Amino acid sequence: MTQRHVQQIFQSYLTNDGDGVKIRRVAVRGHLETLDPFLLLDEIASDDAADYIGGFPPHPHRGFETVTYMLEGAFTHKDHMGNEGHLTAGAVQWMTAGKGVIHSEMPEQDKGRLHGFQLWVNLPAKDKMQPARYQEFTPEQIPEVDLHDGGKAIVVAGELRGVTGPVSQVITEPCYFDIRLPSGAGVDVPVNAAHMTLVYVYRGAIDIGSQTVSQGELAQLSDGDAVTIQASDDSAMLFLSAASINEPIANHGPFVMNTREEIEQAIADYQNGVLTD
Repeated sequence: MTQRHVQQIFQSYLTNDGDGVKIRRVAVRGHLETLDPFLLLDEIASDDAADYIGGFPPHPHRGFETVTYMLEGAFTHKDHMGNEGHLTAGAVQWMTAGKGVIHSEMPEQDKGRLHGFQLWVNLPAKDKMQPARYQEFTPEQIPEVDLHDGGKAIVVAGELRGVTGPVSQVITEPCYFDIRLPSGAGVDVPVNAAHMTLVYVYRGAIDIGSQTVSQGELAQLSDGDAVTIQASDDSAMLFLSAASINEPIANHGPFVMNTREEIEQAIADYQNGVLTD
């Protein structure tokens, strides 16, 4: 096996989205191809309802997929297709926007802790205008793998130690693991050598080779077919891996296409009320 090491670390930064929701975001502004096929990762984590109560009122998407994973609290999803999802702690929503989705994501609470993530995953040109699709999974549908030294991994997508996550029919063949390790514990994770692989630490700190990755940091890993992770603190992380698309990216807000002309068409379609037709 060829061990991957940390190629680059990206710091998350604070920003607002939706109706004033405070989030911590990782994205390579102006160069979304850098983490291909991943576009951005948002984390919401707050005990103050003022940080999240506005939620994300109805808004459009085209050309990519959104993945929402809740750790604490709850959100309600509604879309133009008639889907209504109630994302409680431990639940996952994988939405393929395709040619167009209009949806809302609103908190189901007005107090207490809210903690979750939204990942954007690109689609290749040939799949950008496919019909929209929605997958939702309860915590009971998402398997866990017990690791050595008291650690565990929640398998949302892909396979780890013979356990397969419930997400299916995703063109980029992703792995999405929530790995939690007590201080001093370690884990070896096999990975497709051709896939882009990222690790986002949302609690504690870990070591990958000689490099430390701390809370709020995303590590882009080098080529290889295995990753060894050692927790230097009580730690938790998202382990993300998927096939790169290797196509140009044009984006504007909620639209991710291949050319500026396609972006302009998406804007026009939304303005004319035909985005989802």
